Amino acid sequence: MTKKEIVKTISEECGLTQLKTKEIVQKTFEAIIDTLVAEGRIELRNFGVFEVKKRAARKARNPRSGDRVDVPEKFVVTFKPGKEMEERVLQIPVESAEPHQPVKQEDTGISSPPPQASPPIRPSPTPESQTPSVGIPPSPASPTPHTPASPYPPPGGQP
Repeated sequence: MTKKEIVKTISEECGLTQLKTKEIVQKTFEAIIDTLVAEGRIELRNFGVFEVKKRAARKARNPRSGDRVDVPEKFVVTFKPGKEMEERVLQIPVESAEPHQPVKQEDTGISSPPPQASPPIRPSPTPESQTPSVGIPPSPASPTPHTPASPYPPPGGQP
């Protein structure tokens, strides 16, 4: 499901325009990101916990050349699903669900695709892999109020 599909669904269910709903959804995402950058953790009851964790420097292998490469430490965002989400996901019948086939949720009427295994994420030796995964600046069209400086030092210990 894309952000556009989320906006459309919420707009229809709440009787709001898609433009207003898009603004609300975007502000929600920005608030989550800003909180992660400023505080390192955000807990959304019955949904889950997003947390910033430091991933230690490590050695990896370039899949194209086979060469060993140093991957510097960096911050990553982790997510631990809440109890309600865990319980609802556990109700998905594994043997009857096929990929890309929506599974109807009995209590809410919301359909969602079954979870699928995703390929492992492999570090890239390119400079892009050295950028932190948090700290996405807010869009210029919607400035956010003053966000306190992050308590997390940049990767590599450099200020």
